[in-house]
Amino acid sequence: MFTPKLLTTLKHYDRRQLGKDILAGVIVGIVALPLAIAFAIASGVSPEKGLYTAVVAGFIISALGGSRVQIGGPTGAFIVIVYGIVQTYGVNGLIIATFMAGIMLVLMGFARLGSVIKFIPYPLITGFTSGIALIIFASQVRDLLGLQMGEVPADFMNKWIAYFRHIHTINFYAMAIGIITILLIWLSPKFIRSIPGSLLALLLTTIAAKVWHLPVETIGTRFGHISSSLPAPSIPSLDYATIKNMIRPAFTIALLGGIESLLSAIVADGMIGARHKSNMELVAQGTANIFSSVFGGIPATGAIARTATNIKNGGRTPVAGMVHALTLLIIMLFAGKWATLIPMATLAGILVVVAFNMSERENFISVLKGPKNDCAILLATFLLTVFVDLTVAIEIGMILAAFLFMRHMIRNSKVSRVLTEDEEDDEEERPGLPPGIEVFEISGPLFFGAAYKFRDAMTFIGHPPKVLIIRMRQVPIIDATGMKTIREIHKDTVRQGTKLILSEISNEQVIEDLRAARLLFAIGKANVTSSFEKAVQRGRAFLAE
Repeated sequence: MFTPKLLTTLKHYDRRQLGKDILAGVIVGIVALPLAIAFAIASGVSPEKGLYTAVVAGFIISALGGSRVQIGGPTGAFIVIVYGIVQTYGVNGLIIATFMAGIMLVLMGFARLGSVIKFIPYPLITGFTSGIALIIFASQVRDLLGLQMGEVPADFMNKWIAYFRHIHTINFYAMAIGIITILLIWLSPKFIRSIPGSLLALLLTTIAAKVWHLPVETIGTRFGHISSSLPAPSIPSLDYATIKNMIRPAFTIALLGGIESLLSAIVADGMIGARHKSNMELVAQGTANIFSSVFGGIPATGAIARTATNIKNGGRTPVAGMVHALTLLIIMLFAGKWATLIPMATLAGILVVVAFNMSERENFISVLKGPKNDCAILLATFLLTVFVDLTVAIEIGMILAAFLFMRHMIRNSKVSRVLTEDEEDDEEERPGLPPGIEVFEISGPLFFGAAYKFRDAMTFIGHPPKVLIIRMRQVPIIDATGMKTIREIHKDTVRQGTKLILSEISNEQVIEDLRAARLLFAIGKANVTSSFEKAVQRGRAFLAE
């Protein structure tokens, strides 16, 4: 379970696959270059931090991960979270939160929570992913249009108000570069497949801006010099006050990182017909985030688009992901200084395409047309992500999903009086059962949300019967509240002189839970029957006594 895929794939590795992995890794590294820089800038940190993350975290995710083809690094999903943390706690706070999130992910992996995270509701994931895409787009309008304005407000509505107030400062050169970037990324794959569209757009627009001295803002004019080497590692200092202050943003990073990485691994499994190790993947993601923060990077996770690019270009082992990180390192060491010439409008155009691809537009519409519960979860998560906060959106989305699921389970839980096959509609005559026997059947889970139905049904019995049979053949689970209800019913029957019989408990786990709660002992094993016929016979025997 905790063996990296790198070790298992190397057992049957050959020179041919090595060539494919190297080629795929180089291509993905080139594709990742503009994205790493763009994601860092959009997150509110300096561009080199995106490169540090892609190199350090990308290498570790591939070397230790549970997926054969996962490519890790900074992603668009983290832009909203990272930007908010930087604005509130500063860059140092981000580093501490990333470090703590890495520890959380490692603990999640060793606690074998990989399979649990995969069961987060799909409408919730679609809602916050679409919300993040809209926020990313909104954050790039200033650079896309070259607006002359100060800091962009963090609030979504205030962003657009500020944009409209400064629309008269639009830079048409910057807008042209942004539009050309978007068109090149979308159209170039139809004509030039050997060069990634984002790289082609970056090279052409950067050269054009430099040669023709276009009056547009570049990375250099905004951020100055970009470091061409990795910084010295430094472990963040943690104390109780810091941990208490940063626990919430750290948990948000860990949760989103776990969700994104496992979703990416699942998509990759479908593309190559393999299976990843979810718990090992969480351990790798956690380790990668720990080291990313140590080297001054930002949060990292599995990147679906880069993983798909890796697969399409022949990558089939973690070696490709490691080569991708080394490619970025070489580019940073020998050509990093040239990154200062990249126009900000180019990066904005790249991120607009990223936001469009993240938007989940088809899935969003599909969920809207589905069940009302799913639609409610989707809209709540989407609107809270855009207008409030991603952390709040995930928390409320999960709570709403849980409540709606419980309501669905409550509706499916029924307690009804049962008539035997030969019993007539006139319940007063009751020819099928002798007077003194009452039969009730529970259908569905007997948990805290549905236990009240059981108690309410018992109140409809006019006079205490001599024998009360409860059929439980359709009870898949029972929780503490359900057992407490049965215990109270049993106490009532003892006080009233009624014999309680439980019939047809078909689920072994329910039997074990009742045994653990000492209910089988209290009721009597002879009064827990495997069939309804035996329960009726047992009831007749009580009446004959």
